Amino acid sequence: MKLLSAFASASVFFLLGTGAAHAQACKSPVPDSALVKKGTLVMSVNPTLPPMQFVDQTGALKGMRVELGEAIAKRLCLTPEYVRIEFSAMIPGLQAGRWDVINTGIFYTEERAKLMQMLIYEDQAISISTSRGNPLKIAKPEDLSGKSIGVEIGGFEERKARELDKQLTDKGLKGLTIRTFENFAMAFQSLRAGQVDVALSIDSTGAEYQKRGEFERVLHGLFPTPVALATKNRELADAMAKALNDMKADGSFQKLFDQYGVKAIDGAVAVKGPAG
Repeated sequence: MKLLSAFASASVFFLLGTGAAHAQACKSPVPDSALVKKGTLVMSVNPTLPPMQFVDQTGALKGMRVELGEAIAKRLCLTPEYVRIEFSAMIPGLQAGRWDVINTGIFYTEERAKLMQMLIYEDQAISISTSRGNPLKIAKPEDLSGKSIGVEIGGFEERKARELDKQLTDKGLKGLTIRTFENFAMAFQSLRAGQVDVALSIDSTGAEYQKRGEFERVLHGLFPTPVALATKNRELADAMAKALNDMKADGSFQKLFDQYGVKAIDGAVAVKGPAG
């Protein structure tokens, strides 16, 4: 976990050799003008959400979204490269041209689709986790009244934590004490240390931590919302959508999702964002 928090102030790039070899063997449909770096698909990721994106014991970047990004890059004849960065820096970094794609499971909202091209590919929801054994006996959202909650700063999840707080106070109950952290790993560290009562994350991560026996997922399926990849360039977005739909057609897309027990969207992947 210390390794993950060290990336809050610096970007770490990973160049995948097998992707480079493939990129040299075929011609990309994506012009160099649509990319930050010639021949390369640069993607930002916040690797603090196992099993979707995380760093293993050897320091290697792993997870479903990492594999999905590699598969897209391969089909576009590009070399995949990852920048590890906190979520709060991702949208500004995309706008500034620091990377081509946000590949961290960004939740889709209409507001975000006005700022960037978004490709919805996954269905996710919110979970609440607490200490093993559920000592606070949390069984419904109302049981969160008066509790402290840890959440990553600046994202959809923080917004939903504040919605939960409002739902409680609107019912005349005591609200939440919301503590924000640079990433989800730090939020769960705080839960482990007893500094917060519960931690909020996506369903997949809450389920993974429960499977590991580290925490107990007491609520899940809250605020179901689609998850997307995001890019600034429409030409790149269209090429990525084609790659994803080709994966859907040949079965590799569903195979990857089944491997991780994640729900894929129904139907084709389409680009939603500003025209041009």
